[in-house]
Amino acid sequence: MSSVEFQAKVENGNIVIPEEYRQELSEVATVKIVILKQSRKQTTPFDIMDELAQNPVSISGIRTISREEMHER
Repeated sequence: MSSVEFQAKVENGNIVIPEEYRQELSEVATVKIVILKQSRKQTTPFDIMDELAQNPVSISGIRTISREEMHER
């Protein structure tokens, strides 16, 4: 038994098989299907630190410091 893995959309209760697999799958009598559902909600938890690292907020009066300045004693 060989396996094929792909992500597909569900449209009106039907799983849409990507075009590149349709010919291969039409040549077999039966298939075994395992469905892993992905919710429509955000799949990874929101992390404020990741958000701020990608979209820094500028605040007037605050200056950035270097790593060396940060670790001075």
